Amino acid sequence: MSQSLLMPKATAVWLVDNTALSFEQIAAFCTLHPLEVQGIADGDVASGIMGVNPIQNGQLTREEIEKAEADPSYRLKVSEPKVRVAAVKRKGPRYTPISRRNERPNAIKWLVRNHPELKDAQIMRLVGTTKSTIDSVRENSHWNAANLAAMDPVTLGLCSQIDLDLEVKRASKDAPTQTEMHEGTTLLTAEEALARAAARLAPQSEGEYGEDGMGRGASSSDEQLDADSVFAKLKSIKTDTDE
Repeated sequence: MSQSLLMPKATAVWLVDNTALSFEQIAAFCTLHPLEVQGIADGDVASGIMGVNPIQNGQLTREEIEKAEADPSYRLKVSEPKVRVAAVKRKGPRYTPISRRNERPNAIKWLVRNHPELKDAQIMRLVGTTKSTIDSVRENSHWNAANLAAMDPVTLGLCSQIDLDLEVKRASKDAPTQTEMHEGTTLLTAEEALARAAARLAPQSEGEYGEDGMGRGASSSDEQLDADSVFAKLKSIKTDTDE
């Protein structure tokens, strides 16, 4: 079925009273057991429930019912809604069922350990917790810290994988890049240091005179320094300095 059926038992009551569909067809459409549908027909089940017309609420068409009545092996299909209702955007912390609220510290521990880039506000949105609880778990001062185990909030049912990926993506955009974090602290190798020194010396040695003693009018091929000769000059300069 393309969408869930509204009030399946009440719909089954209407279909039993107003159509010639088989119990199996009604049971398959309303996600009920055939014996339960038979109990509705006998008056033993859902005796106090008023039937709901699925044609009026747009979940079935008269043509679909007639097609199923003509072919007992045919299974009814829920009609596509004519109007798409936009999902309501959630505001504030996520509501967590009472049965799973005890799992929130475990989820917080998992998020803090595996996604340190997440901000407290993001963790609060994901698992519906408070900042004080996050701080206590992070600082290992939670009253039940000894028994906490890092557990994926998606596995616990506290949030969806889509929500988690979205928050991680947002946090990654705000986090400094690896290059920015280590800029200015990386040591250069000997080859890189020599290459940089050669680049600084090249304008002085080539700008006025080339290797063959010619001036600025020399060809570009003559002006290019050979790497081995540059390193040899640098080594000689270093030796003269040491002496």
